[in-house]
Amino acid sequence: MKNTTTSIMQMKNSGHKISMLTAYDYTTARLLDEAGVNTILVGDSLGNVILGYEDTISVTVEDMIHHSAAVARGAKNALVVTDLPFMSYQTSVYDAVVNAGRLMKEGRAGAVKLEGGKEVCPQIKAIVSAGIPVVAHLGLTPQSINTFGGFKVQGKTEAAAKKLIEDAKAVEEAGAFLLVLECVPAKLAKLVTESINIPTIGIGAGAGCDGQVLVIYDMLGMFSDFKPKFVKHFANAGDVIREAVKTYIAEIDDGTFPAEEHCYKIDDEVIDKLY
Repeated sequence: MKNTTTSIMQMKNSGHKISMLTAYDYTTARLLDEAGVNTILVGDSLGNVILGYEDTISVTVEDMIHHSAAVARGAKNALVVTDLPFMSYQTSVYDAVVNAGRLMKEGRAGAVKLEGGKEVCPQIKAIVSAGIPVVAHLGLTPQSINTFGGFKVQGKTEAAAKKLIEDAKAVEEAGAFLLVLECVPAKLAKLVTESINIPTIGIGAGAGCDGQVLVIYDMLGMFSDFKPKFVKHFANAGDVIREAVKTYIAEIDDGTFPAEEHCYKIDDEVIDKLY
């Protein structure tokens, strides 16, 4: 069944947890889609895991369009959500709508995601008014990592917790249909989830959220540069890939690959005439 913004929102009321994973290419998106994931996030985390940047700041709108379109071709049932990258929406409401429109038209996204609370509500309202579904993102917002001074848990003080709740209510009022909560204490994330009518997706925010998201390469144990506390390796695909490549190299060296079954045949009479 095709997942839509409406069906995702209804999952909160039904108590059915929402599954979300990142993907950045056609093949991965197709595998996730076939496995039944509800939503696929084309995150600007591609800057880290695909392009090798130290952060997400350098990711461009063109990067997001390129990868989003590939994912959309592989996702037949999952709702594709694509990140608006750094400085593609903060500069003005106009820029926000234009770039969100590009992600929908060229990137074939089903919704866009942006970071921030009250300060980006004018952008959320305008994007939604243009007919584009919006996912909000609060807590640890990676595009603001330089302001936070690193990857730190957010909302731990009374003032910060109150602001998080206020921002959550504000983005809902502005028209967001889904809210990602990143690196937020579990009890606070549960309180936020209970305080708003739209679903929450947690990443390092506990089981009290309406759903969960992880970066696919983290979940599969393929990205080892940095492992946050909230990451669980559901497989060790990185080890499998390394061992497979070592075996491939060894079989090339000893001549066992390619074997006869991997080769195409030609009549010996044809070859004899070439000598």
